[in-house]
Amino acid sequence: MFYDAVKNDHGLPVDPFKAIVAPRPIAWVSTLSPEGVANLAPYSFFNAFSQSPHYVAFGSGAGKDSMRNIEATGEFVVNLATFDLREQMNASSAHVAADEFELAGLAKAPCRIVHPPRVAESPAALECCLHRIVALPDDDGQSENFLIIGRVLGIHIDDRFIHEGRVDTAAMRPIARMGYSEYATVTEAWRMRRPD
Repeated sequence: MFYDAVKNDHGLPVDPFKAIVAPRPIAWVSTLSPEGVANLAPYSFFNAFSQSPHYVAFGSGAGKDSMRNIEATGEFVVNLATFDLREQMNASSAHVAADEFELAGLAKAPCRIVHPPRVAESPAALECCLHRIVALPDDDGQSENFLIIGRVLGIHIDDRFIHEGRVDTAAMRPIARMGYSEYATVTEAWRMRRPD
């Protein structure tokens, strides 16, 4: 099949776009409001975009607490969502006024460089400062979606997952978003060297 992505005339019961661009890592973003209230929310439009220096970016809809907090403070943390933390990650996606750390039964751990807490139970976390927020306009020039780009300033890794000088990603069992309400779990890694 082919369909016009602007018209989105696929004729299927659910938009297939996210099922094609998959699996997508999950940015489990923790922030602090200017008043010091913690917020935690997962975002599945996420990835890393630069090796040196390190940059990450995630997509957010307008009016989200995470984006408002990042705009106000210039800081956020990306926590690794794993299979063992899947229920807590899902619980933190609820639209509530409460502290999502408490709602999901998660402990807050301090960061070294930025002020927002990180998820203590997560095996890895990226401390970030805001680089830029880019509006993603629709055909009418209106922006309901935004790309939040952050520079990684500090990285936490649970020492249990460092083996022979390498991070054992598969052992952490990170989860990724597929289409619809489906997820994938990384449990196996294999290597293939580039020809150069």
